[in-house]
Amino acid sequence: MTQQPAGIDLETSLGYLLKEASSALRSAMEAVLRPLGMSITHYSCLELLAQRPGLSNSELARGAFVTRQAMNVLLQSLERDGFVTRPAQPVAGRVLPVELTATGRRQLATASAAVKDVEDRMKSTLNAGEQAMLGDLLARCVTSLREQPASAAQPAGSRPRS
Repeated sequence: MTQQPAGIDLETSLGYLLKEASSALRSAMEAVLRPLGMSITHYSCLELLAQRPGLSNSELARGAFVTRQAMNVLLQSLERDGFVTRPAQPVAGRVLPVELTATGRRQLATASAAVKDVEDRMKSTLNAGEQAMLGDLLARCVTSLREQPASAAQPAGSRPRS
């Protein structure tokens, strides 16, 4: 009796499908943001600041899924180009809260409309109930992965290495 090796069937793997969807979404977003002179991280930073004014470099980095160093470089560029402002001196501790300028808000409005069009296209074959369900299911997947440490998610019958 030959046993098949345990593996992932890419046709049915949810992880693979999510990665494929993420890659397609990223490509579509890059395509609409590039003509605006923006990257996805640039857009994400402006969107985060519009929705949560005064975030710190570290908070922006976490929200945009980049390192603090990468966010600091981006913020310096955005500040130089007049899209954001930061106080010269820290307000508390070492935190320099970032704020959008009017120029940053105008650029964000254009970019947000383009990104919304991409998201609308992505979900165009889903009805309202399916869209809500997909959002709920994805949020639950994220919660499960963040709440359950990888070591606790050992496959049945396997043992951790000693």
